[in-house]
Amino acid sequence: MRRTVAFGALLLVAFLLLGVTVSGPAPGVDRLVADSLGGGWRDTAGRVAFVVSAVLGPVLPVAAALALLVASFVTRRRGLSGLLLRATLLLAVCRAVSLAKPLFERSRPREYPDFSFPSGHVVSVASVGFTAVVLTAWLARERVRAAVWWSVAAVTVAAACRIILDVHWLTDVLGATLGVVGLGLMTAVALRLLPARGVGSTA
Repeated sequence: MRRTVAFGALLLVAFLLLGVTVSGPAPGVDRLVADSLGGGWRDTAGRVAFVVSAVLGPVLPVAAALALLVASFVTRRRGLSGLLLRATLLLAVCRAVSLAKPLFERSRPREYPDFSFPSGHVVSVASVGFTAVVLTAWLARERVRAAVWWSVAAVTVAAACRIILDVHWLTDVLGATLGVVGLGLMTAVALRLLPARGVGSTA
């Protein structure tokens, strides 16, 4: 588990360093991607991205947390309630990565409320995805690979939509992912969610 914690800490440091690095003028890679994908927020692609962002955004972890809390109170399976409550806490801690925005005070690609780094939408989706993978490792280990792929796909779609809408730079969405996975790994170990052992071992 020391390696897991160390890797999580490394990702978290990378998140912080990236945030400091891009807090000034946008680097060339950001401008290149913005010129290629951004700027279309008024056309059809932008309208589709807006709808997708409404689903793959801050509402997602709220709905997931409520579902986990309800399930934790209604379940009768031994050990499952505690697992779901710890997973809810993990989700909340991962989502808190967005609170780092004032540390960097990065401007958006276009006029838009709030700071840019990290992307709150991507943090939201990555938080749910990370928590889902951890829960899958406990409840259906044979489906972990599928959970990882679905989570990666959801994060990628959310990230692309935010760039298309021209409200985030590439490094904003990358930083969001680094922060969530880094903090998530460290928190999961602290909450004894990693390594996953199975519901019968949660007590």
